[in-house]
Amino acid sequence: MPRRPPKAPILIVLHQEHSTPGRGGRLLRERGFPLDIRRPRYGDPLPETLAGHTGAVIFGGPMSANDPDDFVKAEIDWIAVPLKENKPYLGLCLGAQMMAKHLGASVWAHPEGRAEIGYYPLLPTAAGNALSEDWGVPWPSHVYHWHREGFDCPASAETLATGDDFPTQAIRAGQKAFGLQFHPEVTHAMMCRWTVMAEERLRMPGAQDRIRQLAGRFQHDPHVSRWLDRFLDHWLDEKR
Repeated sequence: MPRRPPKAPILIVLHQEHSTPGRGGRLLRERGFPLDIRRPRYGDPLPETLAGHTGAVIFGGPMSANDPDDFVKAEIDWIAVPLKENKPYLGLCLGAQMMAKHLGASVWAHPEGRAEIGYYPLLPTAAGNALSEDWGVPWPSHVYHWHREGFDCPASAETLATGDDFPTQAIRAGQKAFGLQFHPEVTHAMMCRWTVMAEERLRMPGAQDRIRQLAGRFQHDPHVSRWLDRFLDHWLDEKR
């Protein structure tokens, strides 16, 4: 039986020196995709085309999509590549805000200074429910957040899920580009590290304390894990 050709890598864009792709990276590797990890903040270039990649994921970070840094602007502009080439693109938190900004929508801080840090309800729209039927798994009822800015849904995209303080929680542009305000990739170790290294953020209005976050993980993460596993299959056309 002939061997299957190796799969083209997934481009992984990270924003801190010690950041990892977490559960998302593990699930992609389990599917046989090499990870091409780049950190533009530290000088790594982004490819001019994704012809040699299966898709791309831009992860979160402490910076804002509104920051004037050259690497932030470059990443936002670069999102034109997967959109133009119709390649799978996934933006997580900052990566979702970058896609929204690229498509002409606003990225904004909550007017009352509130943050979403912890587990909060996720409310799928009619379009989101239609997709979840296709995927064969319902959206999680609660998902993990770590952000103090949100974004509007661009005119060229559709809203798949909403929330309370930050109404736009999941969007799709075209068939293959998704933006998620939440963090399905977060592992238990990542949550512990974030809540210790950035403990001051837990004092922001709306943020949950560490004990509540850990309790929320035990309650909600099994469903989030199943959802992400199935979502990635369809995002990558692995089940079609």
